[in-house]
Amino acid sequence: MFKVTPNPPNSAKSRVEASEAKKHEDAATRALDYYLNPQPSPPEADKHQLFIVAPHIDTETLLADDVDDSRRCIALAISRMADGVQLLVERALDRLEAQETAAG
Repeated sequence: MFKVTPNPPNSAKSRVEASEAKKHEDAATRALDYYLNPQPSPPEADKHQLFIVAPHIDTETLLADDVDDSRRCIALAISRMADGVQLLVERALDRLEAQETAAG
């Protein structure tokens, strides 16, 4: 017998089927991203570099890591010593420069 009305549209997928399809799609996307869009590798440290500051440390930690009481005094003393050494080196370089100009 001939049917006048068309067939009804396909029923929507069940929630379980939709969830599984979404999981498969997400897995495929992750796999493609892993192989086709690799993350840039971090730059290798120079083997002649003496030290490196960890790149993930925030600015506040870099500037004020545990500088209270006696540690603060030690940090200030080291800073003063470094300033003194800088003055000594600059004076020595000035003397060497003066000797070279006098000799030449």
